Amino acid sequence: MRSVLTFSAILLLLVQVPPSRAADEGAAAPLLIAEGQFKPTMESLKQYKCPDWFRDAKFGIWAHWGPQAVPMDGDWYARGMYEQGSGHYKYHIEHYGHPSKFGYKDIIPLWKAEKWDPDRLMALYKKAGAKYFVSMGSHHDNFFLWDSKLHPWNAVNMGPKRDVVGDWQKAAKKQGLRFGVSEHLAASFTWFQSSHRSDKSGPLAGIPYDGADPKYEDLYHFPAEPGDTGWNSKNPRVQKQWYGEIKELVDNYHPDLLYSDSPVPFSNEAGLSMIAHLYNSSAASNGGVAAVVYNCKQKSEGRWVEDLERGVMAKIDPNPWQTDTSIGDWFYNRNWKFRPVSWVIHMLVDNVSKNGNLLLNVVQRPDGSLDPEVEYMLKQLADWNAIHGEAIYGSRPWLVYGEGPVRNNRGGNFNEDFKYTAKDIRFTTRGSTLYAIALGWPSDNTLVVRSLARLADGSNVVSSVSLLGHEGKVEWMQTSEGLVIELPEKKISEFTCGLKITGNQLKPAPIVEKSAAIRPDCGGAIKLDADSADLHGDQIKVEQRGPLSNIGFWDNANDWVSWNVEFAKPGTYRVTAHCALPDGRTQLAADIAGKTLVGSVVATGNWDVYKPVDLGKVKIAKAGVVKVSLHPGQSDAWLAINLRDVKIVPIK
Repeated sequence: MRSVLTFSAILLLLVQVPPSRAADEGAAAPLLIAEGQFKPTMESLKQYKCPDWFRDAKFGIWAHWGPQAVPMDGDWYARGMYEQGSGHYKYHIEHYGHPSKFGYKDIIPLWKAEKWDPDRLMALYKKAGAKYFVSMGSHHDNFFLWDSKLHPWNAVNMGPKRDVVGDWQKAAKKQGLRFGVSEHLAASFTWFQSSHRSDKSGPLAGIPYDGADPKYEDLYHFPAEPGDTGWNSKNPRVQKQWYGEIKELVDNYHPDLLYSDSPVPFSNEAGLSMIAHLYNSSAASNGGVAAVVYNCKQKSEGRWVEDLERGVMAKIDPNPWQTDTSIGDWFYNRNWKFRPVSWVIHMLVDNVSKNGNLLLNVVQRPDGSLDPEVEYMLKQLADWNAIHGEAIYGSRPWLVYGEGPVRNNRGGNFNEDFKYTAKDIRFTTRGSTLYAIALGWPSDNTLVVRSLARLADGSNVVSSVSLLGHEGKVEWMQTSEGLVIELPEKKISEFTCGLKITGNQLKPAPIVEKSAAIRPDCGGAIKLDADSADLHGDQIKVEQRGPLSNIGFWDNANDWVSWNVEFAKPGTYRVTAHCALPDGRTQLAADIAGKTLVGSVVATGNWDVYKPVDLGKVKIAKAGVVKVSLHPGQSDAWLAINLRDVKIVPIK
């Protein structure tokens, strides 16, 4: 065991901890789960309903903070310092010495958090608009920020010698904020194996790093078996140890939210048991209702709240979801510039319009303080929320999330940088009130909302329009082109323009967003890639698999894609699509210049293996812009494919 425990605690652990730590090495110890309606199965977890507090909250702040902030060299320091040739390794050698002599265990005592004032920070975060706060529980470095009786490497025993999770929780409760904890522990075992290695070259080649010393196994873990290299370990011992430690965190702190930096951990009994235990524990103290949120990086279908790292949804998701992102690097990095407040506001508005929340890491210095520019950003955010908050908090999506030239076909993780303008408008609703938020202030002080054009059937009639933050009236008129608003000369905000709208039978007028035409290269060949496609359907979207994007999630035979293509000259062209299909055979069709081409997509064995599909030849009668669309060739026999690109090459 990791520490001396009471006899009763030992008896409990013999049930929870991995068999290798129990008296009977061969026992398959069951996982203890709080009694209740939720069982550790995907089917049982369908009963979950996201609580209204989370749906109303919209904005949370995260303290992604711990000993890895000490070198001020950014994220993943504890791993990178053991990877010869990496930037972290070079920095560590220069400032601390070789990791065989001065390892991560020696960084931990340097984390003092001497200027950390959780009460002051929480007051700033609340004023900035946060409705919930999330503390780091443990990063991949296997250092716990809570008062653990299972693991001696924790912030109460060393470093700041404070219960960081507990002190954050007390501060959050004082401010009336919901409280969450993030766990990155499920990935720690394989992530930290670099500490067991040694230099491959140089004067200390072959000398093991300090992680290989059995004395420090509790921090660096035991060596992984060959082939155990995934994000989450395959080792049952590791999985059960994780369950016991996260269960301790949940049972002792009862967070309103638990975040895992992974899909459902281990995709098996351990992860599903933790979710069931979390829900049942919450229901036991909330009149039978699970008022808690579980976040992880996996599609939920309502079983939990899906989390996207540094990314957004491409469209409205029927299930509540969350983006986790940061104003800088995840841990303090002296070389990174912080994001401007405009980026934070636009991310928040876009997420909320699509039924999502924003969890924002506010980067702390090692001592626990904030840089002056970060404090100023929080003030700017507070000022913006004071005016526009009614369009955000407690809101729900409209029938469409928005309109404008910035299209985000891809969605998903690591896709968060967009150049919005005042023509990009996002919608939210509260009861019968519709809010339209332009992601900028129009340079001519005229805002046109095309989705609110007057319709021929007499619906979509706007009755009132007001400008958030403006005491006077605004001039407006509704035409067949859209709702036209004349704004005052003085800007309400540098970042947005928010309208409050009421009316009768408000519904989005149809808008055809015309993409820029794809031009041929110097040889006349045309390449149509995933990122430039117009997507038509509820499921289809652009995803990133490896270095290239592709169009995936094409499960619905009614979904289709299109491009506007400029042909430089008439002639005959061959059309080829590059597709992936693990098994089976299906038909893909292309409509070009009044002709339908059909080709067979055959099995490629893997979603990431693409093969060319010959769709045939098409004759273009004259130069100009032509719409090219792709759709299933046989709707009743459609098999989902991944489409990487389409090439249209002149035949000479």
